[in-house]
Amino acid sequence: MRKITLALATSLTIMTQANAAGNDNPFFKPYDTVHETVPFNLINNSHYEEAVDRGIELGLAEVEAICNNRATPDFENTIVALDHAGKDLNRVLNVFFNLLSADGNDEMMELSLKLTPKLSDYETSISLNTRLWDKIKYVYDHRDLYNLDAEDKTLLKRTYDSFARNGALLQGDDRETYRKLNARLSELTTKFGQNVLKELNTYEVWLTAKDLGGLPESAVEAAALAAKEKGREGEYLFTLAQPTYIAFLKYSDRPDLREKMWRLYNSRNTKGEYSNIGVMKEIAETRLKIANLLGHKTYADYALENTMAERADNVYRLLNQLRDAYRPAQITEFKELTDYASKIENRKIETLNPWDYSYYSNKLKNAKYSYNEEELRPYFELNNVIKGVFGLATKLYGLTFIENPAIPVYHKDVKAFDVNDANGNYIGVIYTDFFPRETKRPGAWMTSFKEEWTEDNGTISRPHVSIVMNFTKPTDTKPSLLTPYEVETFLHEFGHALHGLLANTKYTSLSGTSVYRDFVELPSQFNENYMTEKEFLDGFARHYQTGETIPTEYIDKIIASSRFGSAYACLRQLNFGLTDMAWHTITEPVKDAEAFENAAGKSVSMFAPVPGTMMSPQFSHIFSGGYAAGYYSYKWAEVLDADAFSVFKKNGIFDKKSADAFLNNVLTKGGTEHPAELYRRFRGQDATIDALLERDGIKPAAKTTVDLKINKD
Repeated sequence: MRKITLALATSLTIMTQANAAGNDNPFFKPYDTVHETVPFNLINNSHYEEAVDRGIELGLAEVEAICNNRATPDFENTIVALDHAGKDLNRVLNVFFNLLSADGNDEMMELSLKLTPKLSDYETSISLNTRLWDKIKYVYDHRDLYNLDAEDKTLLKRTYDSFARNGALLQGDDRETYRKLNARLSELTTKFGQNVLKELNTYEVWLTAKDLGGLPESAVEAAALAAKEKGREGEYLFTLAQPTYIAFLKYSDRPDLREKMWRLYNSRNTKGEYSNIGVMKEIAETRLKIANLLGHKTYADYALENTMAERADNVYRLLNQLRDAYRPAQITEFKELTDYASKIENRKIETLNPWDYSYYSNKLKNAKYSYNEEELRPYFELNNVIKGVFGLATKLYGLTFIENPAIPVYHKDVKAFDVNDANGNYIGVIYTDFFPRETKRPGAWMTSFKEEWTEDNGTISRPHVSIVMNFTKPTDTKPSLLTPYEVETFLHEFGHALHGLLANTKYTSLSGTSVYRDFVELPSQFNENYMTEKEFLDGFARHYQTGETIPTEYIDKIIASSRFGSAYACLRQLNFGLTDMAWHTITEPVKDAEAFENAAGKSVSMFAPVPGTMMSPQFSHIFSGGYAAGYYSYKWAEVLDADAFSVFKKNGIFDKKSADAFLNNVLTKGGTEHPAELYRRFRGQDATIDALLERDGIKPAAKTTVDLKINKD
């Protein structure tokens, strides 16, 4: 058992003083709730700032105690003590920033702008603390003297690298320059994300009954309900929320309205009050300045050091090889699609407009496979899907999920579940939040309100995770009925959740999804493979009215059509990845952002550029979401997930031995070891792109196959 550190003693002293003062802030005392879950019902906006201020004070006191410790620095009194420091602050931030995305309001947005400089200054004051750095460096330089296991060694290396990469080696005025740049970057990334959400909520497209041709009943009902809630019964309100936007472009018979919606969606944040043009240019410039200050030519050179890819040329190598493999198939796909569009429109269509792709693609898909996602919605009622997705974890890993209404939630749409293992032992809590609202940002994500770690006495503190999505809402006449795409999204985020829930590590900073960025998508994308497996779908896909199991012919169509448009989908992702890399390999400021974006994606572009539209100003992943120089990781992880699932395809999709190997070498390990080593241990070899090409029905070109071989050292 570890001895209590001076840092922890200091923390307890401050906590005791705060409690003695009678402060009723819920963050100032242990949560008196089931599993010590967050008491959302007791928290209001007035609690956050003082709790953050106190958390910063506690964290700095803990760091100061480490620095003042007169004992010779060692792994326990320096590295472990530092890993423990700041937990009180993190407890507040895990609530505030999660709710800012899932159920935020203007007051919270303003507060985030106020808190961001404080948090940036706090982090920088620690990373530039010379006394703390001297102790860390001493322990690192003498690491051979300690009896460290693999996880200990990883924590030590991560701690050392983190400080070195965050300015600890800087001297003199460079330290203050770094501090200012970091603070400014935090402000800019926060503003970027807020602009995206604020502008999205300003778009309202009001239509009448004559404008609804081709739209499915579910979309019409949702639009009618949205209009009714605004007091305009008899009209139809369409927004740019993802379910609405996707359905409109896929089904609307009105090319003029499809174009209007597409232009609105893709010109967001390019002008006016919420323009991100200047913001994103300054973000890229600031990141470049930070990288230069730390001795790197570009930000990508800096960002990729601690990834599986390691270097920008490895990223470009993968993206370019995938481009070369998929481009011929994409040309064939578009030729077939334009011929089909010409036939049904009775006129020659030479090229496709971007707002027409989903419409004609969906019709061609239906014509080839008699497949309409709307026809399948009745078989994917949300509650049944929950049983099916949760049941996947039961079959693979023995987990059970029991809704617990005693756990407080932050919105009436949210539900909380106890998660237990096969022996009935408590594993953690998972919150589910499925429906769009004005206070929630678009997209889907997994996050944690509490990480997993091991206490000093050996007790494991279990995690509380959340999956947040924007699915089709129930209406007055129908429950929430999902498309296959939405079910796949659920599977994806649930994979992230399992990575967090099943963590079994000693240290918070190495727990769950705290892994290299290009490894973190493996568990989520691995789960997506089950969407085309009949044995899985048979277990839960039933008609919500009749109880009829989804017909085999529908499953066959899902499977047969899963490759439809795979080349388009790949090149679209490559465009995101290349655009990201372009912004983060600049060596001088970008002048014309629109021209820059068009040039970045030219080699994988499939449509002529449309003046006045861009994706970068809404590209939250790279400008405010932690994926800077990292969006390629989705394709990197896709190579891994296809390769990993090939084991299950060979041995059985619910094969226990394969599941145990994936569980014990990937899901429980978090970031405790290099991911290349973990993957080799599971798979017995490095991944290749062979399984991905096979899954997508792509005929490999000469010299296409490449191993993702990475030196763990």
